[in-house]
Amino acid sequence: MNTPTPATHHPQRQARVSTALNIFSVLAWVTGVFLIALVIRMVCQYLLNMDIPAWATWIAIAHGWVYMAYVVSVLNLGMKALWPFSRMILTALAGVVPFFSFVMEAKRRRQVKAEFGL
Repeated sequence: MNTPTPATHHPQRQARVSTALNIFSVLAWVTGVFLIALVIRMVCQYLLNMDIPAWATWIAIAHGWVYMAYVVSVLNLGMKALWPFSRMILTALAGVVPFFSFVMEAKRRRQVKAEFGL
């Protein structure tokens, strides 16, 4: 039985997809870390009734800005890898569920590396 060989892509396209994948991976991890910090802050404030320092409110603002950069990186990678719109949306939503951004980043990294032979 013949095993399918991965499609060959132009080296310039592989380089563009590789760069987009690296940017996506970094932003997925940063988004995930900020999201975990936000959840910890909210648990401490609302469930444990702890006094939260004023600077801790900036965690939510920082996560919002990082998440916007994450969404742009998802769209960038999705357009360069020619993903269907549903895959881009699901990947973008991974940045708002704790720990899911890490899982989705690993899954998309494996998929893109396999598809483009990176």
